[in-house]
Amino acid sequence: MNKKGFKLSRRQIIRGALATTAFGLTSKFGTGCSDRTASNETASESDPIIVGFIYVGPKDDFGYNQSHAEGAAAVAKLPGFKIVEQANVPETQAVQETMREMIEIDGATILFPTSFGYFDPHILEIAEEFPDVQFFHAGGLYQEGMPANVGSYFGYIDEGQYVAGIVAAHNTKTGKLGFVAAKPIPQVLRNINGFTLGAKSIKPDITTQVVFTGDWAAPVKEAEAVNSMVNQGADVITCHVDSPKVVMETAAKRGVYCSGYHTDQSALAPEAYLTGAEWDWESIYTQYANWVKEGKTLMNGEIPHIVRGGYEEKFWKLSPYGPAVSEQTQSDAEAVKDKFADASMVIYTGELKNNQGDTILAEGETYKQSAIELEKTDWLVEGVQGSV
Repeated sequence: MNKKGFKLSRRQIIRGALATTAFGLTSKFGTGCSDRTASNETASESDPIIVGFIYVGPKDDFGYNQSHAEGAAAVAKLPGFKIVEQANVPETQAVQETMREMIEIDGATILFPTSFGYFDPHILEIAEEFPDVQFFHAGGLYQEGMPANVGSYFGYIDEGQYVAGIVAAHNTKTGKLGFVAAKPIPQVLRNINGFTLGAKSIKPDITTQVVFTGDWAAPVKEAEAVNSMVNQGADVITCHVDSPKVVMETAAKRGVYCSGYHTDQSALAPEAYLTGAEWDWESIYTQYANWVKEGKTLMNGEIPHIVRGGYEEKFWKLSPYGPAVSEQTQSDAEAVKDKFADASMVIYTGELKNNQGDTILAEGETYKQSAIELEKTDWLVEGVQGSV
């Protein structure tokens, strides 16, 4: 039987069961199935809005997926909402099948497929198939001309990395930092640059060595990268990978400090953990839920197709400081965080050069965090050892 035939047969079975009410259907995601609810209707306890969350990895990865799952849990606590979840869904046709199941079987009218690679073509194709369902994607990839029921969101978490860089600079003895990165896409490069510029604001001669693993989840390569950088003198390590678990644990085993990402990893390295740039998806997903409950939609233009923000808009937060972080260091970091809170802090100011010696910004020029030019970042700042 081909895939299309299988889906048609399955739909008929489910619809027949619902029509005869011969039995109650329980979804494989652990929540009860309810009738499909239009996304612009006001939710009630008896007829909740079903919201689907899809993750590329496990929900307890101490990283990207866990941060989104924590946001989903916040939505689940809101009156009038019910969530369905599926973890470990690859960036293939599998995510399309998962989205269809959530819509047709669970009755989801709002979907958050959270992984970067879900967007094109998967979300775009399913959005065309289900024009009354709203799709929100983490990554900021929406462009004019795409389906009206698609939106995207992302935060300027390089602000958080800047603050983490300040803490790292205060704690390094060698003046050498290490950064384990998955892929050289703009979002990752911004984090490397933000971390380095924050560190350089304390110690101008500091360097950051970067190793790209080539994949979002490559634990063996991540451990090898940490060991290599420590062998070369790096004594504070951070990362941008899906799960920082291996990076944090390996750094701690090697006797160096670590700085986290996505969510709080302090439990993995209690003595070595300095702080970290965390996503605050609880805040963002709650905002989306409130918009939906008020009857706002992407299609009627009342929910923006692109939602962006930094600390001022509560897109990120800072992990608690570890025991090695002095009161003076905390004071310096908090002072800069306060500037991000009132939007008076700009990371990228001239004169700014890349690590090839080319001028990115002349003296007096700036790129605010919202600058469209930063969405196309393909450079690493001076002081970063590595290439794109």
